[in-house]
Formats: sequence, structure tokens, C-alpha cells
Amino acid sequence: MKTVNTKTKQALVSLCVSAIMLALATVLSLLKIWSFPWGGSITLASMVPIIFISIAYGPVQGLLTAFLYSWIQFFLDLGSIMSWGLTKEMFIWTALLDYILPFTLIGIAGIFAKKGFAGRMTGVCIAVTLRYASHVLSGTLLWHSAGKIWEGLVIENEWLYSIVYNACYMLPELIITAAITAILLKNKSFLRLIPSRV
Repeated sequence: MKTVNTKTKQALVSLCVSAIMLALATVLSLLKIWSFPWGGSITLASMVPIIFISIAYGPVQGLLTAFLYSWIQFFLDLGSIMSWGLTKEMFIWTALLDYILPFTLIGIAGIFAKKGFAGRMTGVCIAVTLRYASHVLSGTLLWHSAGKIWEGLVIENEWLYSIVYNACYMLPELIITAAITAILLKNKSFLRLIPSRV
């Protein structure tokens, strides 16, 4: 009976922590350092709370939390998306490739959490890279991205344009996310918040 109560308590704690981190990630996503004209922005480490859940409680809970986060991001931008005049098919694919898939993939960050600091940081890089890849696919396959990024810089190749354009905000996002995650993981007080699984 004691074991059941302990497991129930741990499950409730993990759900509460996930809810708090989900709310924090949402707030941080609204604090934009820079927004780009055709989508994408550099935020104030909005992926870190979701990454924390994945590292602390495993990639399954990380993916579930990130999946909820993806829908929140979608609904936050829904007004803007509806103004684009998309067809039904384009709307669905935009929801999948620009929101549901990329933001859910953040939850995979804890895949190597048991392999120490290097494993955790590898997981972070993999998660952010997978999110980036989804945005690149969307830019190329859905939006047929090609054109001007900055004054004087025009890229006609759709793949190259999408790779460069999405890297403009995803690379800074990766640097900010990795740096803050590394600082937190080196902090002994913060590590006490992570269950013994890691």
C-alpha cells in the first residue's frame, strides 16, 4: 500500500511540475527578443521548461507535455494563420509541420538524460535540430520559400532559402536554449529538483 501511495504521489508531483513548466514555457514564448517577417521568432528560452520535463521525467512525459505545448502555440497564432487565406489542406499541413510536429519534438530532449551532462546536452541539440528540420520542410514543401531574406540577399533555391531563413531564428534559439540548460544542469541547487532517475 505504501508503494502504491508513493507511486501515486510521484505521478501527481510530475503532473503538477509538467503543468507549471508548460505554463512557464508559454509565457516565455510570448517574450520575443526578435520576430521575423514570415514566421519564426527568437524567444526568451521558451523551450527550456519543456526540456526540463523531458530530462527530469523522461522523453515520454516530455513528448506529452511538448504535444500540449504545440497546441497552445498553434492556438496562440490561430488568428494570424486564419488571416492568410489558406485552403483546408494547406491549413492542416501548416498546423502539422509548423506547430504540432516541431514543438512536440522538443520533448525528445531527455532521450539520453541518463548518460550524464554530455548526454543531456546531446538530447537538447537533437530536439532543437529536429524542430528546425520540421520548419525547413514546411518552408520548402508548403510555402515554396524563395526570395529575399535581407536587403541585397536573395536566394532563389527553395531548400537553401528555407534552410537559411529558419536558421536565422533557430540557431539563436539553439544557442540560448543550450546555454541556459547547461548553466542549470551545472547548478547543484537546480539538480536537486531532478528526480533520481538521472
